[in-house]
Amino acid sequence: MKNILVPIGSTESAQNTLQYAINFAAEVNANVLVFRAYSVQTKAGVMINVNTIIERETNLYLRAIVNSVDRKNVSVKLISAKGSLVDSVEAIDQEMDIDLIIVGAKSNSIKEEIFLGKTAGKLVKHSELPILTVPDGYKYIPVKNILIAFKSGIVKSKTALKPLQFIAKKFNAEVNLLQVKTADYTDEDLVINKDLEKLKSSLTITENATIFQGVLQHFQKYQPDMLCVFRRKRGFFKKLWEKNTVLKEEFYTDVPLLILKGK
Repeated sequence: MKNILVPIGSTESAQNTLQYAINFAAEVNANVLVFRAYSVQTKAGVMINVNTIIERETNLYLRAIVNSVDRKNVSVKLISAKGSLVDSVEAIDQEMDIDLIIVGAKSNSIKEEIFLGKTAGKLVKHSELPILTVPDGYKYIPVKNILIAFKSGIVKSKTALKPLQFIAKKFNAEVNLLQVKTADYTDEDLVINKDLEKLKSSLTITENATIFQGVLQHFQKYQPDMLCVFRRKRGFFKKLWEKNTVLKEEFYTDVPLLILKGK
């Protein structure tokens, strides 16, 4: 893992998320790319170069955020880009080869009922990159216990498990598997991918209406400091990622959530 991208939102959450990302990067010897996208809406008759002004203000904002945290000798690069969040992330990935996105769960949202705000939600919905969301106010601790919750043990993507494999090895973390049999599971779903099987410290099979209910039932048993799920193309998580925001009543965790791209 070489490059971690950190999209920046509001000041308060941005400082906390960036400090988490830097602490994480220091442990895994990765670079941190601090990023903010901006858009410009011009009006007829405006003579000044609005693009230049907004780009300068964006860079000043990024520098202020970076200067407010402990960089821990981690290489930190600032990136501002004109355009949409998702398009900008794709362009950065093509140029820099991003291994992981670390983003604040709520980003700019101040609504208490929101778990994933628009920034994190858009990235989960549209980006093919693995994403680690950091809850509001969460302070970094080394990852020692990971709970991965899933319905189907099938993992067709050859790269989906890479971030989980890397984190588990780097931190020498336990990986506890929680397979949730929902009403529409098939016998094929019960066959666990061999690479996922190799990671397991334990396996629990439970029956619940949704994966989230399975997590709620077993979370205290494992007390993980990281939760992991797949962004599936079908089932509960397909419905969850259809929107750009996720409500706490739909899904919630007070520890970092690693979202893997899976088919």
